[in-house]
Order: sequence, then C-alpha cells, then structure tokens
Amino acid sequence: MLLLHGWPDSVLRFERLLPRLSRYHAVVPALPGFPFAPELTMTGMSVARMAEAVAAGMAELGHHRYAVSGGDVGGDVAELLAVAYPDRVTLLHLTNVSPRHAAVADPTALPPEARSYLAEAGRWFRSEGGYIAEQSTRPHTLAVGLGDSPAGLAAWIVEKLIGWSDPTGGVEAAFTKDEILTWVTAYWLTGTIGTSFASYVEPAEPVDRVGTPTVVSAFAHDTKPAPRSYLEAFVNLRDVIEHAEGGHFAAWEQPAAYAADLDRAVRGQARA
Repeated sequence: MLLLHGWPDSVLRFERLLPRLSRYHAVVPALPGFPFAPELTMTGMSVARMAEAVAAGMAELGHHRYAVSGGDVGGDVAELLAVAYPDRVTLLHLTNVSPRHAAVADPTALPPEARSYLAEAGRWFRSEGGYIAEQSTRPHTLAVGLGDSPAGLAAWIVEKLIGWSDPTGGVEAAFTKDEILTWVTAYWLTGTIGTSFASYVEPAEPVDRVGTPTVVSAFAHDTKPAPRSYLEAFVNLRDVIEHAEGGHFAAWEQPAAYAADLDRAVRGQARA
C-alpha cells in the first residue's frame, strides 16, 4: 500500500493512519521537494517526474505490484503513476481526482451535474486559489519571504490547515496548536517551503482518463468535493464512499474512516 501526501503537509499526514494499517505493507515516501526528502531545486520536478521517482523507489524496495492512496499533489502523482505503470498499480484510492483534468475537459461532453461542478470549481479557484498563482509564477520571491520568517511561513501554511479541514467542533478539532506547530516546523527545519512549490512551477500534462480501477473517498469538508458524474469522466470509478465528516487532510482527521475505506477498496478489487 503506497501512501502519497499532498501540500502543504508531508508524510505526517499519515501518522494517525499507519497504526490502523498493520495488515498492509505500507510505504510512505516523502515526495521530492517536501520535508524529509533529499534536497531538491525549485524547478525541474513536475508531478510526472515525481511519479517516476516514486516508481523507481518502489522497484528498488522490491515492490512491483501495489495499490496507491493519496490526495492533493499525492493524488496527481498517483494518477500519473497509474497511467505510466499500469502493470504495477493495481488500484487507486483517491480523496479527489486531479484538478488538472479540468484543463482538458470538454464541458459539452459532460453531463449537466458535472458541468455545474466545473463552474463551482472555477469559483473556488478564483476566490481561494491565489496561492496557486503565486506559487506557480513567483515561487522564488515567495520562497525568500517564507524561508526568512517563521511567522510568515506559519501564516501561509496554517490558513490552509484550518481552512481546508473540517470546522465542526471548533478550530482545534482537527489540529491542536502543538500539532500545527509540528507540521509547520517540518518545513522550517528542512528549508523545503520553496522546493515544495516544484509541482506548481513544473505542471505535468493532464491525462484524459485513468484506466486503473479507482475508489474515491469523498469527505464533506474537503475543498471541492466532486459529484460522481464528474469523477466517472476521468477515472475508472468502481466506488464512491461519502463521509459527512472530515476535510482535505482526511487521513489525519478521520483515520478510522480512511482505513476502513482502504479495506473496502481492496476487498472490492479482490472480488473483481
């Protein structure tokens, strides 16, 4: 079971999940450019190259067939890994399909609900996606400011940790202050906030469709959960598991539900 994290987090996303995965051989790599990974420059590392690096690492470890679970940047890497190595990736478990699909989607070919979702996602990017524009077009400027100021780094990351997680139960329901500081400190001590922008600076070409059997866990408070008709347009969707609780960092926020979804996905693939 290969677990792939996203941004602005790290392998720490899966800390609460791992004790629940004793039945699997879990591999949790630090993606290139992120905390705990080998040093990287800010450019030259698209999600496609990340997929190549992960595939090489898995082969070196002796794993030639595996399921992949991830979301955010990790979800992008998971999809491209499945497309590039269909003989190795047996199953995808995602918390979202890649937003890159929207770049190649023909709205006229989508059902009405999926077309409406494209419009909703567009509104989200206009109101909440300023960080994407900055990280993709002015990464060096941003990296200097965030790399020089712990307060600035915390402000940049913490607004996402709080804003993208489930607000039910108050600010500290998903993350205590100590946990937030741990996640931010991972970037500060490794000096990786700038290199974590690499996947934004070097975007990969989107793919039309992913043929690997895919299960999607939809957490209600994620940033832009998509309807089934939209998911079906881009992946070989076998199941959608909907949750009323949990947000963008679901493996951390709802580890029991996430582990149960992995089991359900694997059982379904075994029966297929």
